[in-house]
Amino acid sequence: MKKKIKNNLNCVNCAILYLLMLVIGFNMHNFALSEGLSKIAFVDVNNVLSKSVQFMALKKERENNLDKLQKWILSAKADIDKQKTPEAKMKLAKKYDEELEKKKKAIQEDYTNKLNQIDKNISSTLIQEAKKQGYDIVLNKNAVLYARDDIDITAQIAKSVK
Repeated sequence: MKKKIKNNLNCVNCAILYLLMLVIGFNMHNFALSEGLSKIAFVDVNNVLSKSVQFMALKKERENNLDKLQKWILSAKADIDKQKTPEAKMKLAKKYDEELEKKKKAIQEDYTNKLNQIDKNISSTLIQEAKKQGYDIVLNKNAVLYARDDIDITAQIAKSVK
């Protein structure tokens, strides 16, 4: 009987301690919020990127480069087909394969470098605008599960990005 009473007292003490910790936790959270409420926004970076004049120009440039590469491939194939012997065809095909790999690599590196520069420009603009508008935190929309529409600054950032 004494053991049962002691166990019940331990359970009651644990429950009181749990409730006390819960109340303190809520109060600390409220205190932290009242001390300095952070101004938070989110941006759909992919949307900003897709509307960027720089990105649209880069896409067009890439399409043109790929069209030129396709024409070059057709020309190389025709040149290989003109060869008389299988050995000459193999030798020329090998030469063109190596050249094709170099061209593809150059196109990809150029695209990646320019895309990285555009990303830096967007990030820089986003940071400047966020500071100008007094935001403490700006999140990428892809990382946000839910947010009110009024804290979406995508349109404002898209206007600022060139």
